[in-house]
Amino acid sequence: MVRLATLHHQSSPIIENTKKHFPIETYFSKNKYAVINYPVFFRDELTAGATIHGPAILLMPTSSTFIEKNWQCVIDVHGLAIMHKIGNDSHNESQTIASVALTLFTNRFKSIAEEMGVQLQRTAFSVNVKERLDFSCALIDPKGNLLVNAPHIPVHLGSLGICTRLVTNLMPLQKGDVIVTNHPAYGGSHLPDITLLQGVFTDQSELIGYVINRAHHAEIGGRTPGSMPPDAQYLYEEGVVIAPFYLAKNGVWYWDEFKEKLQKATFPTRSILENLADIHAGIASLQYGAQALRNLTNQYGLEMVHTFMEKVQDFAWQQIVPILNKVIRKPLFAGELLDNGMSIKVRISKEGEYFLFDFNGTDGPHPNNLNANISIVYSTVLYVLRLLCPGDLPLNEGFLRGINILLPDNSLLHPNFSDNEKECPAVVGGNTEVSQRLTDTLIKAFGLAACSQGTMNNFLFGNNDFGYYETIGGGSGATQQANGRSAVHQHMTNTRLTDLEEIEYRYPVIVTKFQIRKHSGGKGKWIGGDGIIREIKFLAPLSVTFISQHRTVPPYGLSGGENGQCGEQYFIYPNGDKEFMPGIFNRKIEAGTLFHIETPGGGGCGSA
Repeated sequence: MVRLATLHHQSSPIIENTKKHFPIETYFSKNKYAVINYPVFFRDELTAGATIHGPAILLMPTSSTFIEKNWQCVIDVHGLAIMHKIGNDSHNESQTIASVALTLFTNRFKSIAEEMGVQLQRTAFSVNVKERLDFSCALIDPKGNLLVNAPHIPVHLGSLGICTRLVTNLMPLQKGDVIVTNHPAYGGSHLPDITLLQGVFTDQSELIGYVINRAHHAEIGGRTPGSMPPDAQYLYEEGVVIAPFYLAKNGVWYWDEFKEKLQKATFPTRSILENLADIHAGIASLQYGAQALRNLTNQYGLEMVHTFMEKVQDFAWQQIVPILNKVIRKPLFAGELLDNGMSIKVRISKEGEYFLFDFNGTDGPHPNNLNANISIVYSTVLYVLRLLCPGDLPLNEGFLRGINILLPDNSLLHPNFSDNEKECPAVVGGNTEVSQRLTDTLIKAFGLAACSQGTMNNFLFGNNDFGYYETIGGGSGATQQANGRSAVHQHMTNTRLTDLEEIEYRYPVIVTKFQIRKHSGGKGKWIGGDGIIREIKFLAPLSVTFISQHRTVPPYGLSGGENGQCGEQYFIYPNGDKEFMPGIFNRKIEAGTLFHIETPGGGGCGSA
């Protein structure tokens, strides 16, 4: 609160047409006042050309302005008060200008990625893309590094840079080229996630960077509807495998050849029209992003755009280094068990100028589909590093500049991939489930939070004509400062659940329950978030698939907090019988069957 003292006019203008007044009293508590000896000027007494040098105070009818040292205020011919920087503080001024410029370019890059996402959502056809928002868009720099992204799916985003590098090393991109792939050996996450990649060039054919998106297709073939057979052992059993393929080359599109891939695989897609519609939406998104990046380059020049692409990533590394130096004063260790007893282990240490994430000790390949790949590991490490860093920074590979990742060969996190898809390991659950469990492990090593639900609760149903897919949220882990959130997606997924009206309109199901699973979060000083109860009634005979974790191993508590509750699921058949199901299964059911799902709660933090 400010109270003006009685001001006595003095005839000692700083510059012609100004009058200054002394003093101004500032009111503090208990009726005590402090006198501030700054000149005070009334706006309605100033005419054009009047100039005030700071420090000073300019009083206007509805506001007050403090003019700092090394600044001046000039009243122009239109009566506007214009502020100018003066003085010799050129170093600080140049730093301020550089900081502002970096912020502006960061937001310019981010806005392109965000608008790519808007374009993709608006033009997509499938429920999975249009309603659940299971897609990601990003800009990649000319070296193939992730630059900025829209706030989409972390498990997608962190892998887009390595996907770009692996693909372009094999198949360079020129003007008029678009590459499509879903192969995990080339940075893909799992087969339902189809990636589209395009280079962006100036009119002189100079490479500006790349635009990329990745969208989850709820049906891409495989032995079961929804393309997630839980007992698959080999990649081809999970659907159509697309090694990097020129969907367009020099402006010529190869749609017939692409359709042939979708239809003539060992287990072809059941929804080719929906696949093609979403691919067209992805291409529209790329074209929007490419044009927007060209416009930015035409406005500011290629050299400046490339300079700020580097600066965005430099800044990310500058922010994370002091944090890592503080938290990794000695090696950090953590391990986590999958529900089947297989383990993930990590040792995090500083080795000279680098920080090492060593996953030696992690078990070998999973016999079915819980195999991750190098792109999943990169995504998870990048995501957790971003969690360590406060502030509004885009997820980019600047965070990984001084990070070395050591993966044991032919392991759960790095299985061997053959050129023959019939010899490659199955991976669909490695993308969804192992990515979450790997995040749990890294967060445990850093002591950031108690374990969240640690699963995506992949729920699929369909028949020979369609496949539906959704992931279901649960409880997030508590931290040293806050309770966990209830009934949310967390960590490596960031999708929505399909609206009840939409799922019931499009598919032969009724959602009979959808509520918070009360008291499923772990107790403690800070309480873990609660899971979700979701119950579906099937109105037709369908194939149901479920892939999850934390059904036998509970989400861990932190610092004395209790574990969160494990999830569970069961069928209620038309005759009233109830059958509890394991965390991973496929079952053909008859019409009238209910499927009841209860997702895990997050761990608590601190002793209650």
